[in-house]
Amino acid sequence: MTRILIKNGTVVTFKSVKQANVLINENTIEKIAPNIEENFDQVIDATGKLIFPGLVDVHVHFRDPGFTQKETVQTGSLAAAHGGYTTVCTMPNVKPVPNTPKLLKKMIDANMEKSVVKIRQIAPISVDRIKENLNDLEGLKKVGAIGFSNDGSGVQSTKLMLKAMEQVVKLKVPIAAHLEDESLMGSGVINDGQAARRLGLAGITELAETTQLARDLELARATGVHYHVCHISTKRSVQLVRQAKADGVHVTAEVTPHHLLLDDSMIKTDDPAFKMNPPLRSYEDRQALLVGLIDGTIDAIATDHAPHTVEDKEGSFETASFGISGLETALPLIYSSFVKTGILSLSQLVQIMSYNPAQIFKLDGAGQLQEGNAADIIIFDPNKKWKISNEFFESKGHNSPFIGRKVFGKVQCTIVNGKIVFGEESK
Repeated sequence: MTRILIKNGTVVTFKSVKQANVLINENTIEKIAPNIEENFDQVIDATGKLIFPGLVDVHVHFRDPGFTQKETVQTGSLAAAHGGYTTVCTMPNVKPVPNTPKLLKKMIDANMEKSVVKIRQIAPISVDRIKENLNDLEGLKKVGAIGFSNDGSGVQSTKLMLKAMEQVVKLKVPIAAHLEDESLMGSGVINDGQAARRLGLAGITELAETTQLARDLELARATGVHYHVCHISTKRSVQLVRQAKADGVHVTAEVTPHHLLLDDSMIKTDDPAFKMNPPLRSYEDRQALLVGLIDGTIDAIATDHAPHTVEDKEGSFETASFGISGLETALPLIYSSFVKTGILSLSQLVQIMSYNPAQIFKLDGAGQLQEGNAADIIIFDPNKKWKISNEFFESKGHNSPFIGRKVFGKVQCTIVNGKIVFGEESK
């Protein structure tokens, strides 16, 4: 039996901030109190540090199986731990697509064996994530699917999305949408805005997102399904979600750190580090996303962690792959930009990066730092000032527009089920 005492830290939950010690007994949080007299085997001094519930990311791409030159479960989970994430939800755009209960169960079992953090699996809606053949959604849920998405592709067929929602509502899990009308996206590689015109690049209209969102919100209204919006990126999308919530539609939404912190006015050259999907939108869109996050229209921050090889991201906007590596930089970026500046409180940070993401996909007490829960905990140094560099990443993918950026705050220790998986104490 291993008992770990974390002492002298500041415990932050989505409800409160207080000075307290935390006692871990095996894989469980046994006690949270100002003074703990019980015996322990190991002590971690958290003086000057923040003790958070482990972060929860509902949208990551670990590329495994099929694209392990970009990332593996091992490297992706190490990146998650490095960034303070103790639970991640992986998207099904891998090869083979886990479109049968047998394939999904095999993938879940392999993930459990290889990962240092908790991985929960989102299953595909249709057979190859593109065609209109609906999967055995009930069978996929029985073996462990926590929700359904064709992420990486938008569901082009209204009929298919309606059929999927009619089944998913009975399974009482979310259906998560990557919003992309391919007929409107065309060959676009960047937002249809000032940077596209300046660089002479094909633009992606915001209508590629908003038209599918409007369609899906009507379908969600009709079916009663829990509809989750992946990586929301436009002002109009925020308005649509806000109105749908007011109308009683069961809708939740996520936003990425890069869409909160960057916009297309910051793209000065043809630099594919800034190429992601959905693309960086306008300054006005970015401000609307922040307002939506603060007022609760947007429920959670998700990284859309999309690692690539160096070769994938070389060249230009026209030739490089979409996506950035986000798990390891999300917390310091959000803390530096929004908490340290007073825009968000510490409890709000925990709510949007731990508690709410876990609630969206009903993840068994994840994101909550309380007695009796699994000991999924991180220790964060809010005063550490450092610069993001290539050498920092545990992920195979170093593709990030934030390299060179100075930030405050760094994860010092990550504990999953009572085991230290990142930090000096894990060595």
